[in-house]
Amino acid sequence: MKNEFLEHRLNINRRHFLGKLGLGIGSVALGSLLAPNLFSGSPDESEIVYGIPHFAPKARRIIYLFQNGAPSQLESFDYKPMLNTMAGQDLPESIRMGQRLTGMTSNQEKFPLIGSYFKFNQHGKNGAWVSELFPHMANIVDELCIVKSMHTEAINHDPALTFMQTGAQQGNRPSMGAWMSYGLGSENKNLPAFCVLLSRGKGNGQGVYSKLWTNGFLDSIHQGVQFSSSEEPVLYLNNPEGIDMDARRRMLDQLSQLNSMAHEEFGDPEIQAKIQQYEMAYRMQSSVPELTDLAKEPDHIIKMYGPECLVPGTYAANCLLARKLSESGVRFVQLYHQGWDQHGNMVGEMPLQAKDVDRASAALILDLKQRGLLDETLVIWGGEFGRTNYCQGKLTKDNYGRDHHPRAYTILMAGGGIKPGTVYGETDAFGYNIVKDPVHVNDFHATVLHLMGLNHEKLNFKHLGRRYRLTDVAGKVVSGILA
Repeated sequence: MKNEFLEHRLNINRRHFLGKLGLGIGSVALGSLLAPNLFSGSPDESEIVYGIPHFAPKARRIIYLFQNGAPSQLESFDYKPMLNTMAGQDLPESIRMGQRLTGMTSNQEKFPLIGSYFKFNQHGKNGAWVSELFPHMANIVDELCIVKSMHTEAINHDPALTFMQTGAQQGNRPSMGAWMSYGLGSENKNLPAFCVLLSRGKGNGQGVYSKLWTNGFLDSIHQGVQFSSSEEPVLYLNNPEGIDMDARRRMLDQLSQLNSMAHEEFGDPEIQAKIQQYEMAYRMQSSVPELTDLAKEPDHIIKMYGPECLVPGTYAANCLLARKLSESGVRFVQLYHQGWDQHGNMVGEMPLQAKDVDRASAALILDLKQRGLLDETLVIWGGEFGRTNYCQGKLTKDNYGRDHHPRAYTILMAGGGIKPGTVYGETDAFGYNIVKDPVHVNDFHATVLHLMGLNHEKLNFKHLGRRYRLTDVAGKVVSGILA
């Protein structure tokens, strides 16, 4: 017992000793060359080092417009006229090949093909096909890279959504934003590296939950900070009545001293993370209110995003806020828009959902471009999987629904090192199987990290005896979509 007590007091055990031994003279010298202030005793407040990329990045920030519930690629960006020609006929078994079904269609004896109720037209220099539901996105199609060959193993919302956001179908893994924060940090010491915005459309919604923006086994400083549409954009950020900023500063200084003493005693890195979180919250008290005041935007910007951008909590308002956050140095802005789960009433719901997002999504890209920020900001638009080419349930002339389809779906990318005006990948005439340039979720993650200057195989974290990474044990960079 006496030896264990001495070991604890000296803060030396095998794990700590081996961990500290890894910091050799070579790594110190390299760090001082890459970041002169990295090892200084009192770094310049205006030049705090948050992280170092593995190589020169194409993008510095990411805005991920996640369309929660899985928008139908067959009503948006993957035009399949054969489905209209063969409407009502059964999906050939040679195409389906016994593919796994959800519980919602596994009892169907027939799988009647159904074409899109909505018209498609070609747009841009490359003649990309875009549905009439997305006229604003069609106008900027030369800025987009349309990836039609995404695929995943997950067939239900929760695992598919978790997979797209964390690289694993089970929980307790760090999200994409948390990995970015861990690898690169924030560009603004007054704002977190990872922010989360939520909105709800008019269609059938799927829930979102905090495990999608969790830090997992990384330090809690890397967890996404959720913004609210209420009077308090970040909950519990404001001081209670009777507490002014001076009193708050004194309290935090005293608390920091106590936490520092505890860290010296126990060596728990989570204590340091808590100190950083308290300090971040204090700085955010002055930076967040000004940042979230969208009414100060000029009239031409309001007109670009549409009048709904002045209504807190709408998709348009969150797109405008995402631009402001990104412009202010937030590394990763994650926007979730719910309402894309059209198992039925596709004709009624899909136009409402598209109207919610079309104008504001295009406006965000144009706004970034006119500010000279698009080249360094990666914008992503898409959901967790696609929709089937056959009807779920009874097929009627003027209405229909589509089930989950993991084997082929479409996402959009723009800016930040992406080749504009590109259509990548191809599905068969039925829109069911990929026939050219498949892109797995792991490949997507590897490519996003690559654009941010991070090697997906080197960005890892040791937990429970093994090293984890966003792409786990797979993934390759999709060079065909890089500028």
